[in-house]
Amino acid sequence: MKKKLLWVVISLLFLFAFAVFTFLVKEDILNNIDFDTTVRLQDNLPERFDSFLSSFSLIGSFEILAGLIFLVALLSRKIISFFVFIPFVGAHVIEIIGKAFVHHPGPSFMFFRYNLDFLFPSSYVQTGSSYPSGHSMRTVFVTFIFFYLIMKSKLKMPFKFLLIGLLVLFNGVMLVSRVSLGEHWTSDVVGGALLGTSAAFFSYLFL
Repeated sequence: MKKKLLWVVISLLFLFAFAVFTFLVKEDILNNIDFDTTVRLQDNLPERFDSFLSSFSLIGSFEILAGLIFLVALLSRKIISFFVFIPFVGAHVIEIIGKAFVHHPGPSFMFFRYNLDFLFPSSYVQTGSSYPSGHSMRTVFVTFIFFYLIMKSKLKMPFKFLLIGLLVLFNGVMLVSRVSLGEHWTSDVVGGALLGTSAAFFSYLFL
């Protein structure tokens, strides 16, 4: 019971951090940082990596990660595990509300570097605002779930560290790709990560 209470408290703390950060974004306090970060990142990241990074746009889509969460819940063979969709869906509701009420247009087309010919249906849903990043939110959410499952597993510690290292690497590449491809500002990514972390800790109640 104490551990579950801890998860709820941590979840609420990250949700509060998200709310505070959202206020900063809404007041346009981070605009210069967003622009400078995007320009510097794109200047230093060659376009030959764009195809590789564009694939992360597909991996981080709602269809792929929702399916992955469903598979994890199915393999756990516990009905309560499917309740992880409660915080997952809740985070998406907050994302949609954020994009509807926080006027924060995404990077202009001149920054756009996604270069694959395929998009999932969810990618066609555009609100005109880019905060928070849904890809970042989903990726961080799934990363924390796998982190929790790895730590609970009976794997040997060196292998656990290896898997966690791969998770951190995957997460890092995904978050960087949002900015380098010109799909989001850095503030969008940070906001999405905070929201995803809050939802993930709440999901621990069902794992």
